[in-house]
Amino acid sequence: MYNVPSPEELRQYRLRIGLTQTELARKAKVSQSLIARIEKGAIDPRLSTLKKILGALKEGEKTERVTARELMRAPVITVSPEDSLKKASKLMEEHNISQMPVVRKGVQVGSISETQVIHELTSGKDLSELSSMKVADIMGSGFPIVTADTDVETLSNLVEHNPCVLVVDRERLSGIVTKADVLKLVK
Repeated sequence: MYNVPSPEELRQYRLRIGLTQTELARKAKVSQSLIARIEKGAIDPRLSTLKKILGALKEGEKTERVTARELMRAPVITVSPEDSLKKASKLMEEHNISQMPVVRKGVQVGSISETQVIHELTSGKDLSELSSMKVADIMGSGFPIVTADTDVETLSNLVEHNPCVLVVDRERLSGIVTKADVLKLVK
């Protein structure tokens, strides 16, 4: 017998191949709201409808594969461990980002986030002391690193547990993928 995919398995399959609900609906010749209700488990589709959806997913798998290359943003804003917290905070504010990699000679050595800076602010330290602190004094561990050909399913799993993922090409930092970038796939 055949195993009928669960609503969550259908959603994961769609996300893995990089289709939005609207794109899947168009390919399967059904409404987007029907796809949404099926994925939520609100309705059980008829067998003929499920066959159309699975056929569209299989076809989409052959032709459309979203990778880190399509989702990443570049250039990557970075700081060095020797930079001041003041500089790191200013860069995050200017670029409207909440975290960034700490890089020395093109290699990631850690990360810094708004949360880490705010923690230092609320720890009772004097503001003048904070301004002169170095990124190395509070930086955390680095972000996961993937290649530009990494698929959206892998990226989704990584950003579920990390604020972002760095993309490298020939060992050089070429882009960054955040949770917000992956969420853009859901239209």
